[in-house]
Amino acid sequence: MIIFNYVTNKNPKMKRIFLSLAMIALVGSVYSCRETTQEKTEEAVEAMGEDIEDAAEEAGEAIQEGADELNDEIQGNDDN
Repeated sequence: MIIFNYVTNKNPKMKRIFLSLAMIALVGSVYSCRETTQEKTEEAVEAMGEDIEDAAEEAGEAIQEGADELNDEIQGNDDN
């Protein structure tokens, strides 16, 4: 802050340049954070989709196994 006061008190044009650069830096940092957040969100959504698919496949296999066991029990083909 001391440098800012020193530079701006000596030269008003320098104040405008300094503030312009500061605003550009702020806009650039906000823009880059937005892209990063969007990418992370997309990756998280994709991972959730894959987890849901895996869980659905496992549930389907478990249901099929249960149905097969029930069918065997009904037909009297039970191994136990």
